[in-house]
Amino acid sequence: MRNFYLLDINLSTQESKVVDITEIFKDYIGGAGVATKLFVDTCKGDIDPLSEDSSIVFAIGPANNHYPVITKTIAVFKSPLTGDFGESHAGGNVGLAMYQAGFHALRITGRAQNFSYIEIENEHVKIIRADSLKNLSATAAERILSDKYSHINIKSIMKIGPAGERLSPIACVGVDSSRHFGRLGLGAIFGSKNVKAVVIYGEKYWDTPRTKYNAFYKDLYKKITQSELMRKYHNLGTAVNIIPLSKINGLPVRNYSQGFFEGADKISGEAMADKHLSQKIACAGCQVGCIHIGEVRIMFDKENHMYKTKKVSYDHEPIYSFGSNLSIDNSDNMLLLLHEVERQGWDVISMGVTLAWATEAFQKGLIDQEHTMGEILNFGDGETYLRVLEKVAKNANEFYTDLEKGSYYCAKKYGGEEFAIAFNKNEAAGYLTGIMTFLGYAVDTRHSHLGNAGYSIDEKLKNSETSIEDRMKELYDEGIWRIIYTSIAGCLFARRVYHKDEIIPDILNAIGFDGYNDKTLWNIAKKVHAMKWKFKLDNGFDFDDLKLPKKLLHIMTSNGLITQEEFKKGVEIFRGFVKEDLKLIEE
Repeated sequence: MRNFYLLDINLSTQESKVVDITEIFKDYIGGAGVATKLFVDTCKGDIDPLSEDSSIVFAIGPANNHYPVITKTIAVFKSPLTGDFGESHAGGNVGLAMYQAGFHALRITGRAQNFSYIEIENEHVKIIRADSLKNLSATAAERILSDKYSHINIKSIMKIGPAGERLSPIACVGVDSSRHFGRLGLGAIFGSKNVKAVVIYGEKYWDTPRTKYNAFYKDLYKKITQSELMRKYHNLGTAVNIIPLSKINGLPVRNYSQGFFEGADKISGEAMADKHLSQKIACAGCQVGCIHIGEVRIMFDKENHMYKTKKVSYDHEPIYSFGSNLSIDNSDNMLLLLHEVERQGWDVISMGVTLAWATEAFQKGLIDQEHTMGEILNFGDGETYLRVLEKVAKNANEFYTDLEKGSYYCAKKYGGEEFAIAFNKNEAAGYLTGIMTFLGYAVDTRHSHLGNAGYSIDEKLKNSETSIEDRMKELYDEGIWRIIYTSIAGCLFARRVYHKDEIIPDILNAIGFDGYNDKTLWNIAKKVHAMKWKFKLDNGFDFDDLKLPKKLLHIMTSNGLITQEEFKKGVEIFRGFVKEDLKLIEE
């Protein structure tokens, strides 16, 4: 087995060092497992996530850059949105850039003395003053840094927009023009550390064994490139889900008021491709190319037929957040809104759901035109929403400043908690398929649909009599398997290709990362799961606080109406799973 290294950067002391963490990789695989271990060992207790002592850990896995679609980098941090465990995943070039720079993990602590960006070339680190980048949009900052490093063929640029500089707890970190560490506020932590961006590059390589490896690679390559499922991601991307979800009453509309959207055909994957699609790109190491870039033309000189063009990536979650859930079926307006979100550096789901809450709060009289500075909030009014985002970006008054703190915060302050669709303060993703969706959000360590895919259990068990006990066990098992998969840092779009008996141990053994079978990987994942939950519980998370927003008790989902009682029962069942897993690290 080759050695694995951590690049440890302390911004306060301006010191960095390379640490051999091969033993941690042996014990925790990589990716989510290693990032969690490195984080919980250095960020214990009641640390303010925006303090100098708070840390960020990035990690890739032993299979990154060796096998198809093993492309992700995992970030772990203390979330300024929830106050407990934060985890976010991104593709782009960052995994390849870290690998070529010579390390599989990066930890950043401290706070830079001046507003700066970090340059990492192999093991060499520079903290470079960046006053000229301050308050620039995320897109502008990336353009400037891309130009500066245009002589570097392979690099990755992680950056924040003004939202991160303002320490918005829903600020994200953009990666390489179209990918993001989106959820749970990593952008605010960058801002708190006086870091606008991180630029990574290098020219190191490792030899790979060629015996079993070649056969495994060819087989996986064939399955990825010839799979009908993966072809879907390339052709229309996850935006292909818009119409099917609407047809089964599973697409959130007007702040989760219903599951069918009458304008779905105007913002569907098919419609977006026909009208806006300009480019498909891929993360480094991916053969699929699922990233869909849409463009919208804006006339600025009617007499002379002069237009400017804006481009932004789109997929299911942005379309839900700023399309159906705001009742916007004008795709031009939707893309303009997404472009502004990209510039400011907000998490698209959190900001979209927060705007949906604000609209319903306005309609119910909880906020008024004094709060909105004269704006009248109506579902479907894309032009007003764009002005609202501009006011939020300027922190135009107290209400607009509050909006970039998320729906939970706003509902606590202004009212409307019953229709703030968030779980442990994290805004919900784009599914209204049934109770397992919401239980999945509630009990996942990062309150994300990507942690356990509760929505897929809803869809699979539609009209089924399967007990809540069996469904929760399936939810738990899927979550544990995803810890294994995200520890090798695989893209979840390819999960079915890699979800086979012994395939992950086989591909690890083929590159010299041996000694594993399905059982040992499962036990490691359960231990990592326990570590995540211990951190959450130590930092104030309480299962008793989990409840369905009352509005969801009266909305018809794909699986009919749901009840608070069944939700609470599901939470209690999962609490039991966590209690058993915690024994693994208490012994």
